[in-house]
Amino acid sequence: MTTELFSPLLLSSGQVLSNRIAKAAMEENMAGDGQLPDEQLFTLYRRWARGGTGLMITGNVMVHAEALTGPAGVVLDEHAPLKPFTEWAKAGKSGGGSIWMQINHPGRQVASDMPGVVRGPADIGVDLGKHSSRFGRPTAMTAQQIEDTVTRFAVTAHRAEEAGFDGVEIHAAHGYLLSQFLSPLVNKRTDQWGGSLENRARMLLDVVQAVRAAVSPSFAVAVKLNSADFQRGGFDADDARQVIAMLEPLGVDLVELSGGSYESPAMTGRPADDRTRAREAYFLDLAKDLVKTSPLPLMLTGGITQRVTAERVLDSGVAVVGIGTALAVTPDLPDRWKQYREADRQMEPVTWSDKALASAAGMAKVRHQMRRLARGHTSKPGTHPAIALICEQRKQRKALRGYRTWLSKAQSTAGR
Repeated sequence: MTTELFSPLLLSSGQVLSNRIAKAAMEENMAGDGQLPDEQLFTLYRRWARGGTGLMITGNVMVHAEALTGPAGVVLDEHAPLKPFTEWAKAGKSGGGSIWMQINHPGRQVASDMPGVVRGPADIGVDLGKHSSRFGRPTAMTAQQIEDTVTRFAVTAHRAEEAGFDGVEIHAAHGYLLSQFLSPLVNKRTDQWGGSLENRARMLLDVVQAVRAAVSPSFAVAVKLNSADFQRGGFDADDARQVIAMLEPLGVDLVELSGGSYESPAMTGRPADDRTRAREAYFLDLAKDLVKTSPLPLMLTGGITQRVTAERVLDSGVAVVGIGTALAVTPDLPDRWKQYREADRQMEPVTWSDKALASAAGMAKVRHQMRRLARGHTSKPGTHPAIALICEQRKQRKALRGYRTWLSKAQSTAGR
C-alpha cells in the first residue's frame, strides 16, 4: 500500500508526526545578541509553522560555545538562558506540528578567522584546494575532550526538552565532527575511536546513548547521517547501512539521510557524481538501497521541490520527506501540495565552475530568502548569487565582531 503524504507517522518514542513532510535543517546563522534566538527566528518559524509541515527541524544549534559553524550560530549550553529557546519552540509549534532541534559540533569545519577551538579526530584540515585557508587547522581531540563533547550533546538535548522542543536531531553528516569521526579519510586515529567502523562510530553511539539517557522516553531522538561522503575511500552506503543497524537498539526514532561535505558539497545540489545532478531527490538511489535493510524509519532530504517527487520518495519506502530550499522560497508548500498546487517560483542552482564558491553562494542565496521571510517579506529567489554572497559576507563580518566580544566575556566570566 502506498504511504500517503499527509498520513501520520507514529515513532518509537510514541510521538506522532501529523504528516510525512518535514522542514529539513537549514543553517540560518541568524542568532541575535548572546548567540541566542530572537524575534527574527521566531517570525521565520511561525511563518513555516503556518505552512503545513508535520515536523520542523531547526538549523544547527551549537553544543560548544567555543566551536561554531559560523559567527551568528545559536548556542545552547549549560549557561544559555532558556527563555529565548522556549519562545522558539512555541513559534515552531504554533501551526500544530512538531519541532526538533538539530544539535551539532563543527569539529574541524570552523572558519580560520573565528575565535575558539578547531578540533577533529586527527590534525587533518579541510581540503578545498585554493580555498583551504578558509578553515582553521585542527588539533586531534584528546580522550577527555571527546568525553566532554559527548556530555555537551546530552546537556543541550536535555535543555532543548526543558525549553519545549519535541525532539533533537544529532548531526552526524556533512563533514561536521561526528561525520569526521565516521570518515576513514579524516579519522586516522589508532585508539578506540579509530580504525574499524565500530571504533569510528563509537563517538556517535556514545552521543546517542548520552542524549537518550538525558531526555524522557517520549522525547524524539533522531540522527542525520550521510548516505555517502561522495569521496573516494570515504564513508559509503555500506558503512551507512551498518551504522543504522548500530543505532537501532539505542532508542533512535528516525534517521535522516543526506550526503556530502564542504569538500564534496552534494547536499547543495552539486554532487560528485553527475548522475544525481540532473534531477530532484539527490540521494534517492542510495536511500532506496538502504531502506531495504533499515530497521529504523528513514527521512530523505536533498533537492525535493515537487509533490510528485515527494510521493516517489515515499513510494520507495522512505517514511519522511525532508524539504529545505523549497520552503525557504515557498513557506506554505505543504499546504499547496494538499490542494494539488505547486510552488510558483523556484531557486536556480548556482552553476559556477568553482565548486566551493558555488556551494557558498548557494547557501548565501538560501539564507537571503530566510532573512526576507523573517522580516515578513516574500522570497525573492531570483537574487543574483554574487549579490547574496556579498551581503552574507558583510553580515558575517558584523556577526564575527559580536561573537568575539561575547565569547571573550563568557570566557572571562567562566574563569577560563
